[in-house]
Amino acid sequence: MRNPKPQEWLAEELSQNYIADYKAFNFVDGEGVRNSLYVSGCLFACEGCFNQAVQNFRYGKPFTKELEDKIIEDLSHDYVQGLTLLGGEPFLNTEVCLTVVDRVHQEFDLKKDIWSWSGYTFEELLLESDDKLELLGKINILVDGRFELSKRNLNLQFRGSSNQRIIDVKKSLDSGRAVIWDKCHDAEQAYEQIKKGKLI
Repeated sequence: MRNPKPQEWLAEELSQNYIADYKAFNFVDGEGVRNSLYVSGCLFACEGCFNQAVQNFRYGKPFTKELEDKIIEDLSHDYVQGLTLLGGEPFLNTEVCLTVVDRVHQEFDLKKDIWSWSGYTFEELLLESDDKLELLGKINILVDGRFELSKRNLNLQFRGSSNQRIIDVKKSLDSGRAVIWDKCHDAEQAYEQIKKGKLI
């Protein structure tokens, strides 16, 4: 796992504006029904990363206006709560992410929420480049921090390791400190697995 210094990694130098995947109408990438955009490229190299191929900035295919229009079309359904940005690392792909986020705000005002996962912590992003700060200021929820294999916990809501947090960005920026999302609810115990008729 790599730990960058403030403004060491810049999207303008790294991003190739590639997209790894787009998944519409899913229930796993945040609250409610969501459309998820997976951008390509990440330098954190967390041990146990579940999606190593997407660490490559040229994995997948280039982002297009056609995909942007498709995302907006899919978001237009009343039952879709919002957009999720994942990767890869969204904050190292700010041109793509800001393009989409600005379009979402233009088309839907504040009716659709925006979530993002990031290897950066909230505190690190506050010391980052202008484009990262701009993206941070335009999302609602940030799931922050590197995945740490030694802290892996299957009971956590929307996170893989216990160091990661679900942060209400607006409240956090207003208060100057990370404020945990008030709907965060982790499981108290893991579900028991059944194998060959026995609990394990």
